[in-house]
Amino acid sequence: MGWLSKTLNSAIGKKALMAVTGLFLITFLCVHVFGNTFLYVGKEAFNAYVETLEGGVIRAILLVIEVVLVAAFLIHIYNGVRLTLQNWAARGSQKYAVSKPAPQVTLASRSMFVSASIVFIFLVIHLRNFWYEFKFGGVTDTTTPYDIVVSTFQIPLYSLLYAVGAALLGFHLYHGFQSAFQTLGLNHKKYTPIILWVGRIYAIFIGLAFASFPIYFFFFGGK
Repeated sequence: MGWLSKTLNSAIGKKALMAVTGLFLITFLCVHVFGNTFLYVGKEAFNAYVETLEGGVIRAILLVIEVVLVAAFLIHIYNGVRLTLQNWAARGSQKYAVSKPAPQVTLASRSMFVSASIVFIFLVIHLRNFWYEFKFGGVTDTTTPYDIVVSTFQIPLYSLLYAVGAALLGFHLYHGFQSAFQTLGLNHKKYTPIILWVGRIYAIFIGLAFASFPIYFFFFGGK
């Protein structure tokens, strides 16, 4: 198994793991946004959706998915940090060389580590206020998951931070989507431009979709 460890710890291996886990997380975000849209349908619809996820076979399947998600997040973050440190070390050894960013290097690609770090903080806060509360905290006979969402998004600072976090998530995906395909060698002169545009549309959609929830509930309170 030494060859596998050597491959995964190479620069190419790290980037491949980043790409695979990134595409998996991109898929998960689509599912998560779909589930959250039940908030717009109403209290009964969203509570029924959450209750469905907590029942029987679906719950067992979700437990497996949650374990895979955590593993994917950790692998993605771990390799992202390693690649960033590796790049910084390489730049440090060439600190006296004068160079300019390549034309194809965008602001989104140059700031991936910064946007990822802020998104990670956003994710931790999100899990604490919603996932933890749904599982172990505030759900009672009189307080439903929908009530928790509404009351949380009516906190001005939290809603602002959530919207900013959602925007940065979209910014991170703007480069990450197409980068994952490129890393895996899925390049073609005919299809790559399509992938680029799909990635941009996807990133903007995800950013706006997640940002819409705090904006809506803060100003309209779910009514």
